[in-house]
Amino acid sequence: MSLLDSVIGALANANANAQGGGGQSPGGLGGLGALGGQGALLNAVIAMLANGQQQGGGGIGGLGDLIGRFTQGGLGDVIGSWIGHGQNAPISGDQLSNVLGSDVIGQLAQQLGLSHGEVAGQLSQILPQAIDRLTPQGQAPAGGLGGMDDILAQLSRR
Repeated sequence: MSLLDSVIGALANANANAQGGGGQSPGGLGGLGALGGQGALLNAVIAMLANGQQQGGGGIGGLGDLIGRFTQGGLGDVIGSWIGHGQNAPISGDQLSNVLGSDVIGQLAQQLGLSHGEVAGQLSQILPQAIDRLTPQGQAPAGGLGGMDDILAQLSRR
């Protein structure tokens, strides 16, 4: 089971427990708080991939912006492998830090209470899986991936 699957599974359990306990439904991404750092990291990844700049996404403006950053950083083939069919090319935390920029990693690290290295390392595992799962047709959707709730629903389907 991948890290992404583990986090999504824990999210589903947190949402089910919150709904079954007679409390208010967490809705959207509300159940992520129960997951600690991994849930907050998934929330940040979803915010990065959502259309437009979402709070918590480190200033990334959706999948199109992310593709542009990878292409400018010389790693367009890497993100292309995550979008296309076939094996996902690996990326190191250092490579990801270079593509996203230390300011983005720093902002996420501060939000999550983790070190730069921890954020970059965990992102290097979750981001390829998330993008792969969100682009099952092997191409980036022309209109982007949608909003945060849409992305979470797509990730949870698998």
